[in-house]
Amino acid sequence: MLSRATPAFSAVLVDDEAPARDELAFLLKSFPEIEILGEAANGLEAVRMIEELEPDVAFLDVQMPGLDGLGVIRRLQDKGVPLPSIVLCTAYEQYALEAFRLEALDYLLKPVDRDRLAQTIDRLMRQAAAPAHSHSVSAPLPAPQARTKILVKTAGKNLIVDSGDLIYATIEDGLISVVTTQLDGETNYKTIEELQSSLDPAAFWRVHRSYLVNINRIREIIPWFRSSFQLRMDDKSHTEIPVSRAQTARLRELFRL
Repeated sequence: MLSRATPAFSAVLVDDEAPARDELAFLLKSFPEIEILGEAANGLEAVRMIEELEPDVAFLDVQMPGLDGLGVIRRLQDKGVPLPSIVLCTAYEQYALEAFRLEALDYLLKPVDRDRLAQTIDRLMRQAAAPAHSHSVSAPLPAPQARTKILVKTAGKNLIVDSGDLIYATIEDGLISVVTTQLDGETNYKTIEELQSSLDPAAFWRVHRSYLVNINRIREIIPWFRSSFQLRMDDKSHTEIPVSRAQTARLRELFRL
């Protein structure tokens, strides 16, 4: 990124709909930290603009004719262009999972709310203040890393929580529900296996075909019938979760039973 004498973050706005660009530009004017360098009406313009202007952050619409927002990211990666922080903006919530897979800074649903935008700006500032943090998503990681954040859908909202706050997850009729220290909700993951593979394997354990638990959130181990066990979790309801016979040996080894 270009070094700057002022504390402003440079930004480009990309959306094929002019009213959406105008509304976002209007909202950003109330944030003195942000300097808008330019606007693009399609993906090809966005690629050229980001390559030439080297903005600190790009607000990218996801759905655009031709080259969409995700295509812009991939095109820049293919060209070896260091990416700015990416904020994906869309009216469709199903792109949230892909946004976090791409390590996007944030994901905003249209119409963009000013208070929610303020959280994005705050996140941008905190990211820039972290000396060892690089927000380019163009450099591939040497190996998959455990996700530190997960998206939880609750009360019509898409909330981001720390994975360490996840107490347990369960699947029923193809729907994965999660219980965290602060809230309960659902995830966009399709299977328990998919959710587990995105989390820290040292902390999250598939104790039963229908349950994934955070080892650090186990409150009590309860002996059950026929030498089996149940786990009482550290949630508000002190939920009791069965340990399958196949996982009993690991339970004994883990806690030296």
